[in-house]
Amino acid sequence: MSAGCAMTSPLSQLMGCFQGLQFMHGLKQYRNGWADGPAYITQCPIKTGNSFVYDFNVTGQRGTLWWHAHIFWLRATVYGAIVIMPKQGTLFPFPQPEGEVNVLLGEWWNNDVEEIVEQGNKLGLPPNMSDAHTINGKPGPLFPCSDKRNKLGLPPNMSDAHTINGKPGPLFPCSDKHTFAMEVEQGKAYLLRIINAALNDELFFAIAGHNMTVVEVDAVYTKPFTTQAILIAPGQTTNVLVQATQVPSRYFMAARPFMDAPLSIDNKTAMAILQYKGIPDTVLPILPQLPAPNDTTFALSYNAKLRSLNSPQFPANVPLKVDRHLFYTIGLGINQCPTCTNGTHLTASLNNITFVMPQIGLLQAHYFNIKGVFKTDFPDRPPTPFNYTGAPLTANLGTTLGTRISKIAFNSTVELVLQDTNLLTVESHPIHLHGYNFFIVGTGVGNFDPSKDPAKFNLVDPPERNTVDVPTGGWTAIRFRADNPGVWFMHCHLEIHTSWGLKTAFVVENGKGVDQSVLPPPKDLPLC
Repeated sequence: MSAGCAMTSPLSQLMGCFQGLQFMHGLKQYRNGWADGPAYITQCPIKTGNSFVYDFNVTGQRGTLWWHAHIFWLRATVYGAIVIMPKQGTLFPFPQPEGEVNVLLGEWWNNDVEEIVEQGNKLGLPPNMSDAHTINGKPGPLFPCSDKRNKLGLPPNMSDAHTINGKPGPLFPCSDKHTFAMEVEQGKAYLLRIINAALNDELFFAIAGHNMTVVEVDAVYTKPFTTQAILIAPGQTTNVLVQATQVPSRYFMAARPFMDAPLSIDNKTAMAILQYKGIPDTVLPILPQLPAPNDTTFALSYNAKLRSLNSPQFPANVPLKVDRHLFYTIGLGINQCPTCTNGTHLTASLNNITFVMPQIGLLQAHYFNIKGVFKTDFPDRPPTPFNYTGAPLTANLGTTLGTRISKIAFNSTVELVLQDTNLLTVESHPIHLHGYNFFIVGTGVGNFDPSKDPAKFNLVDPPERNTVDVPTGGWTAIRFRADNPGVWFMHCHLEIHTSWGLKTAFVVENGKGVDQSVLPPPKDLPLC
């Protein structure tokens, strides 16, 4: 699609017995939350056998975004790229590529994902990890063709593979058809549009023998910088330029998880191939060097290099004055669960509140003034301050349950500090806000200090994103202007944490001017 276009996207519900919804991740959907897509937030799911037409405009955005299912864990396989091209006659603000390739990083389970989640819920424990990572849907040559571990009736520990464009790569045994390959010509430049569609893993990505120049993140141009590898969290997109100037051969592309917390992960590597034209398939590919799985130094250094382009044509309109200051802690917890095997289950929370999903869309309840669906009393700061990143806290880990969200005045400027905590363990969290981009004005390790840290904020050219990775045992500060009325979901993009309740929403009130109110709902809006 092109910037400035109107789009209609019909979605028929053909996923067997599942209800579903399609979410256009990163599209702002100005005044039109009805086309946003998260189940029970903007609308009710599309019932089996029914359809719904997503009717929306693409205004003021260009670059790489993506779409995915937004109910249960269905986005494990239901996802794809959205590429918004610049308006006709407009060039990229970097050297023009001679080819483009979408690179979708994902996860793969050998068994039914929803059954795996249900097993975990019954136990009150994390669901099984994926069995592989994929690149464009293929795990590569390391991934076994079949894994019979679940024959014992026990939940497996990890995913079966990671994928690149749906394929695990050549490290996956019996994987002749499970490796994605892209052909390049000597001397030409290529734009890779990389999307992390994995459910629960931040990923490193690298190409053997080739540097990458980062030029865009989350559909926002950046100041270009060169790197041997990138770090990309679930929900994020990154565009890189690759120069095909190496000795013609075959080179592996690889994706592998990053985890700097004491947690189990699916540490399998997804592989794909960059192959120079004319080189036969019999040539053994060259392996890339990826950062170590726990390379926090690389992760912090890489993210620190990200800067908005902030040019006259593409300015960074960072809010300098803040109307509303918010401070949200991110944590895990343990609640009682009489129906669970262990009598308890793991939860996740913001400001110690575990979000309870309603039975009707929040936007519907807001628009039609339906009472009793949600409360707008979500606290601006945690109820009990403590040493958030001190020694692990393993007692009194219960959380409060509720469908509680925040009301934001139209066109007000918001600063939100997201603070990781050591409740059970510290961990990084990719937090995604629907309906908006925001500026990442500051980040740090340890506890946020409101008396010192704001003085170090970058208010000139901070990165602009829709998904921010809050560092393990640290904090991130974001700013945005609330100029898009409606109800907008905010949640961790680790699906396991979202399903445990690490989510909330903002109700942005209507403005008083023309075109400052939520549009009426479409006639075919799904019913509950």
